[in-house]
Amino acid sequence: MKTKLFILFLGLTISNIFAQKKLADKFFNDYAYLKASELYERAFEKGDNSKHVLTRLGDCFYNNSNSEKAAFWYEKALTKYEVNTEYMFKYIQSLKSLSKFSEANEWVRKFNKIQNNGSNLDEYNEDNLSKFEALRSNNKSLSITIENLPINSKFSDFGTFIHNNELYFASAQGEHKTKEYGWNEEPFLDLFKVSVEEKMLNLELGTVDLINASKVNTEYHEASVAISNDGKTMYFTRDNVTRKNKLDFDKKGTTHLKIYKATRIDSSWQNIKELPINDDVYSTGHPALSADNKTLFFVSDRKGGLGQTDIYKVDILENGKYGTVTNLGTKINTIGREMFPFVSKDSTLYFSSDGHLNLGLLDIFKSGIIKDSLSVTQNLGAPYNSRSDDFAYFEDDSHKNNRSFLSSNRPNGKGSDDIYTAYSKVCKQLVKGFTKDKNTNEILGNTTVKLIDETGKIIDKVTTKEDGAYEFTIDCNQNYVIIGSMEAYKNDMFELSTNTFNETITEQDLFLEPLVIGNQIVINPIFFNFSKWDIRTDAEYELENIVDVLRVNPTMIIKIESHTDSRGRDKFNLKLSDKRAKATKDYIISRGIEKDRIQSAIGFGESKLLNKCSNGVRCSKEEHQLNRRSYFYIITK
Repeated sequence: MKTKLFILFLGLTISNIFAQKKLADKFFNDYAYLKASELYERAFEKGDNSKHVLTRLGDCFYNNSNSEKAAFWYEKALTKYEVNTEYMFKYIQSLKSLSKFSEANEWVRKFNKIQNNGSNLDEYNEDNLSKFEALRSNNKSLSITIENLPINSKFSDFGTFIHNNELYFASAQGEHKTKEYGWNEEPFLDLFKVSVEEKMLNLELGTVDLINASKVNTEYHEASVAISNDGKTMYFTRDNVTRKNKLDFDKKGTTHLKIYKATRIDSSWQNIKELPINDDVYSTGHPALSADNKTLFFVSDRKGGLGQTDIYKVDILENGKYGTVTNLGTKINTIGREMFPFVSKDSTLYFSSDGHLNLGLLDIFKSGIIKDSLSVTQNLGAPYNSRSDDFAYFEDDSHKNNRSFLSSNRPNGKGSDDIYTAYSKVCKQLVKGFTKDKNTNEILGNTTVKLIDETGKIIDKVTTKEDGAYEFTIDCNQNYVIIGSMEAYKNDMFELSTNTFNETITEQDLFLEPLVIGNQIVINPIFFNFSKWDIRTDAEYELENIVDVLRVNPTMIIKIESHTDSRGRDKFNLKLSDKRAKATKDYIISRGIEKDRIQSAIGFGESKLLNKCSNGVRCSKEEHQLNRRSYFYIITK
């Protein structure tokens, strides 16, 4: 007998926990994160430490910007289960916001290890990029357009540098090519240039020309240009070529890259010289100049580095000499590949990496490390980055609309690598309105209005004043949910998808329905299964309104009345309604409301019908439904 009772108790407990979780899910899906977290925590206290409960608790607090509690629950989930990398990412973000950088870095390494092993790569597909909030948040205020340039060919085209309205790039295109590179079976790369001019949002490009072929370009690879501010010196990458114009190999049969510089004489590049920072046993390439042209940044796989390729710097001294080569360190370099550095006019360092947190393969990053040694590296996010290789970022101050250039092998390009231009205008819109009583249309002050982004995170909130006005500045081309809430009122919400037109104004009022009307707390009908009195999840959802009103009115006393329709025997309906009234009372008490605040809970069966539908009268389902109801009368306010 004891065993049967124990099994019965266990079954009821599991059922209760499941119902609690189901109710929590309903509030979570309605963005009611505080209520959802309370219910998830109750489920946890009753023994449910499932992956679903732990991650949902983390999400509740993460979306409400409560980093401390978010980190607490994410940690529990991550240490107990193998969870989606989305939660690892959110845990890292929570730790960083708490200034727990050493712990965050440990998890960054774990995250990168998963990524580098090729595990969970589905998390990085473009359909799921919205989950990785930090990788897209940099661009939320911008309406960014990415365009494939007409200079691209069926071969590899990449790397951009603009000087005096001439765009330099590397390409395998051209009928002059006689040799092919064995690695990708394309012609070797040469350096090209094309005139460029921006008119409105359009780029006008001239005819593509080789850079004086006999001087700069050889039969082998040339790429990655950097030109000094005065236009007199050009640094570029070239294969290690002998004086007889042959590839030079090391003992293992590998030919390495080297950096060369050329001097502009009249209108051509001449006087080609190899830099002393090169070596025949490792590669040196991808030159970039600091804003003042006093420092050369470059990429190398030389010994002593942190990863496969690292970014280094060296001072450019007078008389063609150079200082000591310095590795940029762990703020920039990782165990992976860091490549294609570029320094903007404001001394921001841009580079590509597959070792930092990214959307897949090489991504473009930026860092303020040149001016601030403690600067944190940032991913540029989508659409600059994709799940393909994205690299060779360049921006030119002479262009408007935040125009920049990048190279990528993303899908739907013309060749194996293509050059793209990205341009944007800061695009903002306004949504505003008033909070009102749904029944009376009167203005409601002291109403909380929340702005929620498409990931479910609360990104802004305001409390209306006496005039009931709310207003948010929002981003173009985004999806939002706006929710109004106030004590003793039902929430109102609407979804908003913004367009791409700057300064668009959307006006929409929020209408909150009062829960206290006269001497009653009025909620939607609570339903029971046929001939049952168990409180269903949808009934619990409605009864939480009663709980909320009683919590904010700690001296309020109520009584409960339940009624049925006329179908069924009178005595049965009387007993059934009474059980339903008492089950309703028990649920409210289970939510922490004191017993003596519910004066009575009585069922009246079919004795107080609201219409003609008594025994023997034919009525529709809707007419019968009108009689199945519960009342919550306020005895003491």
